[in-house]
Amino acid sequence: MSPEPQRRPLATRERGWAKALAQSLNRAGVAPNLISIASLAFAIGAGVALWATAQSVGLARVLELLAAAGCIQLRLLCNMLDGMVAIEGGRQTPYGEIFNDMPDRFADVAILVGAGYASSEFPWGVQLGWLAAILAILTAYARLLGGAMGTRQYFTGPMAKPHRMALLTVACLLSTLEPIVGWHGQVLAATLIVIVVGCGATLVRRTSQIVSEVKAR
Repeated sequence: MSPEPQRRPLATRERGWAKALAQSLNRAGVAPNLISIASLAFAIGAGVALWATAQSVGLARVLELLAAAGCIQLRLLCNMLDGMVAIEGGRQTPYGEIFNDMPDRFADVAILVGAGYASSEFPWGVQLGWLAAILAILTAYARLLGGAMGTRQYFTGPMAKPHRMALLTVACLLSTLEPIVGWHGQVLAATLIVIVVGCGATLVRRTSQIVSEVKAR
C-alpha cells in the first residue's frame, strides 16, 4: 500500500452521511479511480451547461444554470469520496495520486472556461475564463511544487478549489435571476474577476508559505 497522501482538510469528510456513502461505495466495489473520473465527467457537464447558457434564454437557460450548479457540487462530492474510498477503505493504489490530482486540473479548465464563454456578452468574458483556469492550475502547481520540495502541501486560500467552486455555484444560482434586471452573464463575469484576483493572491500566499518553510529548515 502506498503512503497516505496529504489531504485537503474538509469538515464534510467527518459527517455521518459522507462516511456512510463512502462505506456503501466500498461495499459495492466501486474503485476510487473510477470516482475520480466521474468527477471529471461532472465537471465537463458543468462546463458544457455553462457554455450553452450563452446562446439560451428563458427556461432553457435557467435549467442549464441549475444543471451547472448541480454538476459542480457533484464534482466536489466525487473529489471527497474518491479519497475516502481509497484511504478509509484501504484501497489505495501506487498510481492513485495521478487519478486524484490530474482530472482536477482538466475539471478546473472545463468549468472556468465554460463560465468564460457563458460571459461572452461581457467585454473580455472569454479571456477572463481562460485566465481564471490558468491561475487555478498554477495554484495547484504551487501546492504540488511545495510537496516535491519536501514541504507541506498548502491548501490555503483565499481562492482554493472549494472556494472557487462554492462561488461559481452561487453565481449560477444568482444568474437565474438576471432576466429581472436585463442581464445575461454579468454575474458570472463578475465572479470570474473575483476568482482571478483571489487565485493570484492564493498563488502568492502558497509560494510565500513554501519559501518560509524552506528557510526555516
